[in-house]
Amino acid sequence: MEFTASVLTRLVPITQFNRGQASRIFDRLRSEPELIVLKNNQPSAVILAPEEYARLSEIAENYRLLLESSRRLSANSGKTAIPAADVMRHLGITDTDLEETEDLEIE
Repeated sequence: MEFTASVLTRLVPITQFNRGQASRIFDRLRSEPELIVLKNNQPSAVILAPEEYARLSEIAENYRLLLESSRRLSANSGKTAIPAADVMRHLGITDTDLEETEDLEIE
């Protein structure tokens, strides 16, 4: 019931835009993550707050990366690890280079 009530408060008839209330509608996005625009009493569009758009975009990107990594792992025919020595050789890094680097503190 709470979800239904939440959705009902987010409905915005398109006639409010026609009556010059767009500014007031967009101000509502400060407190609500999205608004559902109704045209002829049917959902026609969804307006997202910038924070909600960023959150959903990040979820979509993470999902895309998950699918890509899954595809690569399944196509890798069982070999999933590359020895560190091979990576270092490919990048031109020597053991001496590693010994000469300073320890970094990551926060």
